[in-house]
Amino acid sequence: MATSKILVIDDSRVIRKTVRDMLPEGDFEVIEAKDGLEGINFVETEHPALIMLDFILPKMSGWEVFQRIQAHPEYQKIPLVLMSGKKEEVTSKITEPFEYFEFIEKPFDRVILAEAIRVAMTKARKARPRMAELPGVGSGTESQSNEEIAQLQTQLTRSSEQIAQLQTATTAEFQQLQAKLLAADRSQAAAIKELTAKFEVERQTQQLEHDATVQKVIRLETDVDTLKKQLGQLVVLIKKRLA
Repeated sequence: MATSKILVIDDSRVIRKTVRDMLPEGDFEVIEAKDGLEGINFVETEHPALIMLDFILPKMSGWEVFQRIQAHPEYQKIPLVLMSGKKEEVTSKITEPFEYFEFIEKPFDRVILAEAIRVAMTKARKARPRMAELPGVGSGTESQSNEEIAQLQTQLTRSSEQIAQLQTATTAEFQQLQAKLLAADRSQAAAIKELTAKFEVERQTQQLEHDATVQKVIRLETDVDTLKKQLGQLVVLIKKRLA
């Protein structure tokens, strides 16, 4: 199966690289255009299966490129994703709802990009009034365009499945980690409880020993007092006999 072409028209090299990195490697041929004029030339010569178009561009604005695409019956059928850092930049020219293309606001992630491409492909198949072609713009082959869109949709479906599998695996790993942490917490709690019980037994034992020692001291003091009294009485008796 031939590799589908995705045309990314954006003056930001970071955005172009981001889109390239987010697409599954080997499934797509990404064509990059750094301005609107280069972008419309690639539309005419490369016949991409998907166009990602920044709305603010040098040389030829994204709005002008959009108008050129919409004025051509064949280019209308190419799924289109408009991009902008501010949605109002688009809605100032094109009123919502966006019936025949999809819009994403920068920055975006892999999941948002995949969903935008899916929706754009659905919208591109909607029937709409035919518009006049612009002079000098070449026409493509409808069957070729439909085939490329079908290929792109298949590849996107596979990409979405891969993302879903990754999310499932990540969720399972998180649950396993959570279970391990819970088990560790329970084990730690049991160890603390056991240590606390041992400490309490030791404390009670020491308290009993302390109480026993105190009782011994009290008895010893009592015995000493008794001996002192007896000794005093004995001294008195001896003195009487010696007198």
